[in-house]
Amino acid sequence: MDAVSQLVLENLTEVEEAAEDVLTTKQQIVDLDTRRNRNREALNALKNEISDSDQEQLDQEINELRKGLKAKVNRLNEMQGKTELRGYNLSPLSTDEIKAINGLLKR
Repeated sequence: MDAVSQLVLENLTEVEEAAEDVLTTKQQIVDLDTRRNRNREALNALKNEISDSDQEQLDQEINELRKGLKAKVNRLNEMQGKTELRGYNLSPLSTDEIKAINGLLKR
């Protein structure tokens, strides 16, 4: 195999590995989200007899995975020569920000 073919093969391998990493992270998010929903249902059924610490831990793990997923998708797009996704790094408004906006709208 000549040098150019070897370089192309290595590049395609890296892209494939990055894509697999993105898919794996997305599946982890889905699995944890499913588990979180089951926990929420169980907590509601037990009417707070169990502490919410497990639920908070799941929320934290999901948020960390989502943050990491953004970087992985951007890296994958960069490897494929695509531009960075616009608006992908947006984050939701906090409760305080929503209250402030609602306060301004009510004036």
